Amino acid sequence: MEITMASAATGSVNTMLINVTEEQLSHYVESGQCIQDALPHLTAEEREFLMTGITPAEWDELFG
Repeated sequence: MEITMASAATGSVNTMLINVTEEQLSHYVESGQCIQDALPHLTAEEREFLMTGITPAEWDELFG
């Protein structure tokens, strides 16, 4: 599913295609679980994007 979020670091609007359903996202948000427990099939970069809106490229630019 295509997810669009504003970056917590820069405010820029980013979109990422992530292999997740609306049901899985809702479960994560409502359960209060750690994202790695709720969505273990996602990569660290995908989980970071869901939490902060920061893409892997933006992360590299900001933090090298």
